[in-house]
Amino acid sequence: MSLDQSAPPAPTIGLPASATPALLSRLAGRVSAAPDAARTVTTAPYTGAPLADLPVSTPADVEAAYTRARAAQTLWAATPLGERKRILLRFHDLVLDHRDEALDLMQAESGKTRRDALLEVTDIAITARYYARSAATLLAPQRRRGAIPLLTHTTELRHPKGVVAVISSWNYPLSMAAGDALPALMAGNAVVQKPDTQTGLTALWALDLMHRAGLPTDVWQMVIGRGSSIGGALMGGADYMMFTGSTATGRQIARDAGERLIGASLELGGKNAMLVLDDADIDRAADGAVAACFPSAGQLCVSIERLYVAEDIRDRFVSEFVARTERLRLGAAYDYSVDVGSLTTPAQLETVSAHVDDAVAKGATVLAGGRARPDLGPLFHEPTILTDVTPDMTLYEHETFGPVVAIYSFRDDEEAISRANATPYGLNGSVWTRDGARGRAVAARLRSGTVNVNEAFAAAWGSIDSPMGGMGDSGIGRRHGADGLLKYTEAQTVAQQRIQGFTPPSGVSFRTWESVLTASQRILKGIGSR
Repeated sequence: MSLDQSAPPAPTIGLPASATPALLSRLAGRVSAAPDAARTVTTAPYTGAPLADLPVSTPADVEAAYTRARAAQTLWAATPLGERKRILLRFHDLVLDHRDEALDLMQAESGKTRRDALLEVTDIAITARYYARSAATLLAPQRRRGAIPLLTHTTELRHPKGVVAVISSWNYPLSMAAGDALPALMAGNAVVQKPDTQTGLTALWALDLMHRAGLPTDVWQMVIGRGSSIGGALMGGADYMMFTGSTATGRQIARDAGERLIGASLELGGKNAMLVLDDADIDRAADGAVAACFPSAGQLCVSIERLYVAEDIRDRFVSEFVARTERLRLGAAYDYSVDVGSLTTPAQLETVSAHVDDAVAKGATVLAGGRARPDLGPLFHEPTILTDVTPDMTLYEHETFGPVVAIYSFRDDEEAISRANATPYGLNGSVWTRDGARGRAVAARLRSGTVNVNEAFAAAWGSIDSPMGGMGDSGIGRRHGADGLLKYTEAQTVAQQRIQGFTPPSGVSFRTWESVLTASQRILKGIGSR
């Protein structure tokens, strides 16, 4: 089955007007690299044409960036929180004021639609505002219960880690680049970041705006290069590592961080499930499935790749879901005229095509889509719905990270929960039902860091006051909420003992002191003291 082909063919589309040579050159100049550095050229997914000409950082460049960052971090940590707050809020306004540049760059580099890029602009505005206005409370000294009531004065302090390394992915180039750096900066750290080269311009644009907002030089720096080349230097200089990417790479980073005894937060792969319960509103659930499976051409860590539908409503749901998918407009445009854009890299197209071809060869049925669309551009693939998928097929348990979803049936809630949890991953889930209490009860039993009821992923992701992250092979650590800031800090306890300590006063024997301590503990328990 083919999708709507009314969108203009992508090979005729050029770069957006805002992507001027002056802008691209200015952004490339933000890379921390030697003046005579080697260069790398990225290509535009829509057309395959050259896009960015970026300097390539070496391990020595990374080490130099860390040296500058450590010097800058000392002054930045001493900068009053109120000034850090003002910088983030100015950045918030600049992002919104210059959103067309951001939207154009994200589309040019990733091939996503403008509506998907707009979500990133909104996300970063929310993130900047949240941490600007929450940090003072989260980082304030906290009084804690002392060892001896009234006699022990105990305070918890929070200090920045120092220099945080951030390795960000290409699929959401603004959200992943700025979203993890902002709380690290707000906590008083410096940041050395390696964005994915393919979407380096978007990350550099965020850095450029932060400097325009008043961030001191060298507090946030970016290096460009392959992980195989500069990854060791990034790990070697970091006081904390924030990584978004594959589970395989995350495991290696966890091993290296453990060897260095530094912390790490890792958001990794997923094989996310959506459950459509037997009382779901079918029209609403079908709309939700489209929104869950095909944003950014399925290249979203929290998008849905497994769809479980109650047997009683399966046929009606599938009919509505397929119909909506077939109406999607696939194409390239720097406006809001298309629904699904391009994949970002040839490797992703290869993976998507291989997963679909393998499934079809082994007996899967294609209900919608199913093929690449080189007539629209080099990396387009139709949104694809499969059924009759079995465990011997690659996509059954492996992440595709593309516009492909497999539909399965279940008899009751117990089976749905069991099948949804039958994966080593645990990043995001979605439950659809007319009964909110039932939906929340099912959600609570899913082994997943976030679960949305009657929504795909935006409700949990956008609830920035609450932590977001994965279980199992989907990673460790959390972004968003208090966790998203406090992970970039070291907790310190300062306890002052007054009048009487923990040894008996002069003239009191240890035998008598033993009785006093024992009696005091019983009294504290009796009055409800912790």
